[in-house]
Amino acid sequence: MKIVNTDRLALRLFNTSDAAFVYELLNDPSWIRHIGDRGITNVDKARSWINDGPLRSQTNHGFSFYVVTLKDTGVAIGVCGLVKREVLKHVDIGYAFLPRYCGQGYAAEAALATLTYAKQQLGLQKLAAITSPENVSSNKLLNKLGFEFEEVVTLVLSGEEKRSNLYGYIFTDESEVDLSIETITINT
Repeated sequence: MKIVNTDRLALRLFNTSDAAFVYELLNDPSWIRHIGDRGITNVDKARSWINDGPLRSQTNHGFSFYVVTLKDTGVAIGVCGLVKREVLKHVDIGYAFLPRYCGQGYAAEAALATLTYAKQQLGLQKLAAITSPENVSSNKLLNKLGFEFEEVVTLVLSGEEKRSNLYGYIFTDESEVDLSIETITINT
């Protein structure tokens, strides 16, 4: 099921047939360095991650991480979406892309679509975001989207203690981020 469309992208719910894509993404060195090793050592474990993570979140909260696909081809290129972590007060936006799709504006486009969805469909008032202090491109993107740096925190995520930059984004009636995206269509 598609959640949001942009000019170039479609964000859709995960399904278990995405296991090979998840295996590749979660074992990418940049994922492991900046997000952490999730122990996805085979496609069966990737399938379990899909069921226990995004699909469970969608059922329990009405939102989750979504597969980001190229709209024209349906090729999965990354993930972007929302998660409610017990260690954070607010819902958290997150994103990650396969390296061959980085540097082309896809993360900004998907994140903006997710912000729009969070405000218009979910009625959220504030979002959090966390990223490793060393992840320069992610920190720059959060600033570009209008997130404000709050503090450096130490969080335990998936059993691993990590220092993270914590950002906040407060929605207002004027909350508009222009990243030169012509259309965002929310599927209801």
